[in-house]
Amino acid sequence: MNHLITLDDLHDFDQLLKAMQTIQKNPLAHEQLGRHKTLGILFFNPSLRTRISTQKAAQNLGMQCMVMNFNNEGWGLEFEDDVIMNGTTSEHIKEAAGVLSQYFDVLAVRAFASLSDKAKDQAETVLRGFARHSTIPIINLESATAHPLQALADGLTITEFKKTARPKVVLSWAPHPKALPQAVANSFVRLMQRMDTDFVIAQPEGYELDSQLTKNMKVVYSQQEAFDGADFIYTKNWSSFSHYGQVLRTDDAWKITSEKMKMTNNAYFMHCLPVRRNVVVDQAVLESPQSLVLNQARNRIYTAQAVLKSILDEA
Repeated sequence: MNHLITLDDLHDFDQLLKAMQTIQKNPLAHEQLGRHKTLGILFFNPSLRTRISTQKAAQNLGMQCMVMNFNNEGWGLEFEDDVIMNGTTSEHIKEAAGVLSQYFDVLAVRAFASLSDKAKDQAETVLRGFARHSTIPIINLESATAHPLQALADGLTITEFKKTARPKVVLSWAPHPKALPQAVANSFVRLMQRMDTDFVIAQPEGYELDSQLTKNMKVVYSQQEAFDGADFIYTKNWSSFSHYGQVLRTDDAWKITSEKMKMTNNAYFMHCLPVRRNVVVDQAVLESPQSLVLNQARNRIYTAQAVLKSILDEA
């Protein structure tokens, strides 16, 4: 594995899933593999699970970690080529990536969507800028359009808790007061393309994801229809893709409630966190025995560790 930008960069998803399961059982089995190796972590946006789980994963492999909150601590970066830098940016990505490539063995980057410039977000300017100009592997810690480590943790969680060989999995849109990116939803769709499930996307009209990504997926506009017989309910808000970055509705008709969960096949509830209680989902659902949100968060360690191990094994 060179770079992990999306799940499409994986050589063998099934092999990586097996590696995550093995690591989950014995996280310290390879604690000397990363000795004398350093992981650099750049955050352009806030984090809790991603930051701590990635650091924990690196430590389990014996790696050193260095973390930088780039927006507060770094120079303003320029990503355009052949530009006269007489504006607000102070350092070009070519030099920044080149320097960091000499300091680290692996670089992980988190840079959210602006939700104001669709073309720029789709181009993944920040993440692919680092990938283009670095000479070391780059790991996506959530970008404008993808969150592969979260999706891998979700896949591990579903594999861990599924009761049938081919469970019904629903990705359900839910309300949120703010405009949120499509990154988590996009990566979950990519995950479902690699797993044997009966997969359904449930959303209000106007909240369709990128049609190039979902063109072979079942999409319905009724939670009741989608939830019938479901084994897993994965809930996430995303802002409109067609009306880019906009919030088209704020009512609670799509909120996840205990009553709606009764329409399922005693389904497990999943969410990547953080989640707004009693806005996205009722707290009764979050605190129920069917809630897997903490299991997903725990599995973020093993996901990151499997990816790092794969990179170190190939070094």
